[in-house]
Amino acid sequence: MAPLAVSIGDPAGIGPEIIVRSWARRRESGFAPFFVVGGERVLGEAAERMGVACPTIGIGTPGEAGGVFDGALPVLCCADVEYVPGQPDERGAALALQSLAEATRCALLNEAAAIVTAPVGKAQLARVGFEYPGQTEFLAEACGLSADQAVMMLAGPSLRTVPVTVHCALSEVSGRLTTGLIVDRARITADALREDFGIATPRIAIAGLNPHAGEGGRFGNEERDIIAPAVELLATMGIAATGPHPADALFTPRARKTYDVALAMYHDQALVPLKALDFDEGVNVTLGLPIVRTSPDHGTAFDIAGKGLADPGAMIAALEMASAIARQRSDG
Repeated sequence: MAPLAVSIGDPAGIGPEIIVRSWARRRESGFAPFFVVGGERVLGEAAERMGVACPTIGIGTPGEAGGVFDGALPVLCCADVEYVPGQPDERGAALALQSLAEATRCALLNEAAAIVTAPVGKAQLARVGFEYPGQTEFLAEACGLSADQAVMMLAGPSLRTVPVTVHCALSEVSGRLTTGLIVDRARITADALREDFGIATPRIAIAGLNPHAGEGGRFGNEERDIIAPAVELLATMGIAATGPHPADALFTPRARKTYDVALAMYHDQALVPLKALDFDEGVNVTLGLPIVRTSPDHGTAFDIAGKGLADPGAMIAALEMASAIARQRSDG
């Protein structure tokens, strides 16, 4: 299997330190060899600052990574900047964007088995011409897909969740919800759970939008007019979907045993329970792409960058999940 490609993310955030800490734990973890795109100086200085034994080695092609990975962290020659944790700037954002673009290219050319993206600062990226709401939308376009064809799933040991609407104001959610959107998100999710996670008959629990799932129309009609018809359509497609369920009860330990993934109506409805349960092991997986992409489910954490406080657990989990999905696709 080809190595994994890791984009460095914003070099002023915690990305560099969780990458070097992940490499340092390579022998005890189950991920495939990986290389980082760009930022060799950043990674070396981050390792030195953290007191992590992580030598780096420049490589000219992804194919060189596997042969050197055990002794040093391979870095594909690309841009670099000075390592100044906690102080994001446009030069760092430009490195993050160049790293993401090159990692994506490597995956599209099958030079990398998967992409694992470190966190980026969206405000900084916007200043260097990045016009997408997030990395997911960038990857969708790079793969020749519309943004709606790329589905964000948050996955941890305790829970998998998919937000139907993602990066929009809460006041816009109701207007964006449609029966077709819910059906499309659920269908892509079911296909990915079968093909990438080996779940033969995925069980999808679909949350309501309003308190108590609308309480029979007392608190809103979205459940009756939009969500329930989607559940019925999914049943005719042979997808094991249930709902709409009251969201306040959907994430209890007993409820979580009844489904493989929860489809939530908006960003925080999906991410709050996942981060409450699995913050240090949560992984953002992009479903529906022809390439494999995962990411730790947390941000740049500029406030703690360079202080030795960042936990690499979510990056390690993202590397492990990328490896597992790539192997599943290869075996399938």
